[in-house]
Amino acid sequence: MTKLKRRLREGAVMALLILAVTSGMDFLRAPQAPANFGNQALQTLEGQRITLLEQSQQRPLLVYFWATWCGICKMTTPGVATLAQEGGNVITVALRSGDAAKIQQYLTAKHYVMPVVNDPRGEISSQWDVGVTPTFVIISKGEVVSSTTGWTSSWGLKARLWWAGL
Repeated sequence: MTKLKRRLREGAVMALLILAVTSGMDFLRAPQAPANFGNQALQTLEGQRITLLEQSQQRPLLVYFWATWCGICKMTTPGVATLAQEGGNVITVALRSGDAAKIQQYLTAKHYVMPVVNDPRGEISSQWDVGVTPTFVIISKGEVVSSTTGWTSSWGLKARLWWAGL
């Protein structure tokens, strides 16, 4: 029984260590929302004009900064696309991934259906000080409540959105 207790204690310590390291990394790599970001008009590939303030009023919004050339994004984008298809409140920003036609071709080839704002020169991402792709930002009622970078699971995203809605 003491062996089991020791392993459980070691597992708990390891989990806390991982949580501390990932939280520290998120803090250091967190994007900085530009002043008045909620009212900035953005246009999706489909031509829909939106603001992050409007999109985040009723329920938390996931803003996903990604790129077609990003290796980690190839693992996270399917989960974001599924979340969007399931009715999740999602806006994505394609960073330096080419023109609208090239991004649409990429989305079609991968069978992704999600709202995409094209950021061909990285201007939007630069305003947000996004230095890592992918970057995930959760906004609720026009306020940034959470962010993370790198790989994350779809259930992790759902949990963050759920938590932001409490």
